[in-house]
Amino acid sequence: MNERQKPEREAIRQLVREALESKLSARAQPASELANSELVDESVKDVITELEVRELKAATSLLIREDAIVTPAAQDLIRERSIQLVRRRRSAAMGKNRLIALGADHGGYEMKEEIKKLLAELGYRYRDFGTFSTEAVDYPDIAHAVAQAVAQGVCDLGIMVDGAGIGSCITANKVPGVRAALCYDEATARNSRQHNDANVLTLGGRMLSNEQMRQVVTTWLSTEISQERHRKRVAKIMTIERQYLKK
Repeated sequence: MNERQKPEREAIRQLVREALESKLSARAQPASELANSELVDESVKDVITELEVRELKAATSLLIREDAIVTPAAQDLIRERSIQLVRRRRSAAMGKNRLIALGADHGGYEMKEEIKKLLAELGYRYRDFGTFSTEAVDYPDIAHAVAQAVAQGVCDLGIMVDGAGIGSCITANKVPGVRAALCYDEATARNSRQHNDANVLTLGGRMLSNEQMRQVVTTWLSTEISQERHRKRVAKIMTIERQYLKK
């Protein structure tokens, strides 16, 4: 690791630690432990049954909606296997009350700074996970921090910018519970939210003008998953993800 990059990366790690400590439910694991545990996201479901719990590993963290119903059989299995429940606050995920995790590498730094101005104009809160200059950094480090903040429920949505947006999208989608989408116009931004309930947006800082970025970000943030048939398909995506987490 470049010696100049060490302070910046430690600053990013500290942001993640602070966010976890301040936002996670008191009923959940300590933030330092949760960050290292396996997280399974079932937060789109209204009811958690033993089917969702049966094949989870011991000490897994299970992310569910704040108002989700947990059946008695599921509660028994949760206790037996020391599964940690993390409840995502529903109110925090609505409209402009959302907290946005924001990040970029050196290729996306300038656009990230413009996104911060746009978010302020639109009335959204955000947390900047870096980078904080045009010095070269590795996009996977920051994309991982942004994705982890979303997956853990610390932030409601994430936006990550690198030169092309592709690498950050690939990285973010390695984090369980994240559905990252690379968008390049209003149509893809709208579709990723309406159809896929994308929770992380990746952008190419060298591929879009600032005006295009503003259109994409504004559309993405203002669009919601629209129909039950789309929700069912998103649930299937998460089921596929869970199958591979078992291995």
